[in-house]
Amino acid sequence: MNHSIHSADRATHLKIVVVALVAGITVAGLAISARTGSDYAQTAHVIKAGKPMTVTSSNTSMVR
Repeated sequence: MNHSIHSADRATHLKIVVVALVAGITVAGLAISARTGSDYAQTAHVIKAGKPMTVTSSNTSMVR
């Protein structure tokens, strides 16, 4: 058994490519099937502006 990819023969390279393609197609198929099982209907939520207000983050006391 040869443990180096550099000295592997053509059949070994072909096996690696085939296994990678099958794994990629399997992952893509699982991702697509998992996504299409849910309802993704989106609704728009409208937020209207209210009265203006002032917000500060200072904790110092005001001296007049």
